[in-house]
Amino acid sequence: MKKIVKGMMITALAATVLAGCGNNANSTNNEGGSTGGGEAKSVKLKMFIAQPRFKEQYDKYIAAFVAKEKADKNIDVSVQLEMPTSDNAAQILKTRLASNDAPDIFALHATNEIPSYYKAGYLEDLSDQPFVGKLLDSVKPAVTTNDGKVVAVPLETISWGYLYNKKIFTEQGITPPTTLTEMKAVTEKLKANKITPFVLSYKEAWIPQLLLPLAAGALIETGNKDFVERMNKDEGSFTEMKSMFDIFDLINANGTDKATEVGGDDGAAAFAAGKGAMWLQGPWYAETILKNDPNMDFGVAPLPINDNPDATLINMGASTSLAVSKTTKNKEVALDFINYVLDDTASNDFFQSLKFNPISNIHTYDSYPWVNDAMVYIKEGKAYQEPKIPQSVKDEVGKGLQAYYAGQLSQDDVLKALDKAWQSYNKVNK
Repeated sequence: MKKIVKGMMITALAATVLAGCGNNANSTNNEGGSTGGGEAKSVKLKMFIAQPRFKEQYDKYIAAFVAKEKADKNIDVSVQLEMPTSDNAAQILKTRLASNDAPDIFALHATNEIPSYYKAGYLEDLSDQPFVGKLLDSVKPAVTTNDGKVVAVPLETISWGYLYNKKIFTEQGITPPTTLTEMKAVTEKLKANKITPFVLSYKEAWIPQLLLPLAAGALIETGNKDFVERMNKDEGSFTEMKSMFDIFDLINANGTDKATEVGGDDGAAAFAAGKGAMWLQGPWYAETILKNDPNMDFGVAPLPINDNPDATLINMGASTSLAVSKTTKNKEVALDFINYVLDDTASNDFFQSLKFNPISNIHTYDSYPWVNDAMVYIKEGKAYQEPKIPQSVKDEVGKGLQAYYAGQLSQDDVLKALDKAWQSYNKVNK
């Protein structure tokens, strides 16, 4: 879908996985150059993936790739893996690309970022790579451009709304509400039984930002279908989406304390510990939640935004995907890794360790319970494809909703900032 706060904390985790014989007498230090004479060549591959909480899984998978590349091609590969947080990753990556310091492989959000990065000429065409034929038909469009080119290998496909604690819901005799009024009744019942309804974790701006694709996406689907098209022409306004604050205000009034001091990992720990019955978050945090409580039983449900039950919908989309830089000097090895992401043998365990959904016909592991929860709604037609809202607008709404929660901005201030962000996007992307 992949994501503390710009201006509050900027961290970048970097990990380097080294394998092979970097200082072997038979190695060379040329970047991807062949040495001939049966000698190994050395390649330094730079990767940029904004998922630091999965560092252990990536390190292990990259190490396996490095060993395979040495065994199959006699290439000594050293991988420099940079894993910034989602909040500052986009700016770091843009700076690298603009200064001709592009990573060989970098992660993008499929829906939000691929169109603009492809238009700017940053992405290698991967259409003829072996992994493409392994993608599920439902997944391939997310990484395919308007002119039919596949430009990334997807990692995360997501069906999401909010998370809820099934044990608490069962004990309290409640089910996921289908309208805003029902959600208000649920929160009152939980509070009457001394249970905090919501975990709040707004330290990282991308978390409150989740309100936008949920609320705006449902509003677009159920009565404002041309909103994105009109915004792209500077003919719309986020004042049309003002009702999204109804559910946000309800969540904020019934949540845990000190939200702007709580990041995603701490939110996952609080949710796993039962400190809140619900969390405005997606199932991409499953791995972290289960690290805190391996036995936790949580579900996924669509977020009510008004009193129209038809607008209570699951969001479907693809997020984190890996692309290859158009200017890479290590194209052969970069493409080898991109294809290794969907290796026939190894990728099952890799995707399962990340708690990601199957995205390929080679994935045979069972779907997770929260995936099955979402599928119930999808099969009933209660779902929508995530709207293509520019990433810069989502970044702005994250910061705006942080400030709104803190009482520093009004609803109108936030909406005006979003209009301005989209207008700025249009000027750059005409």
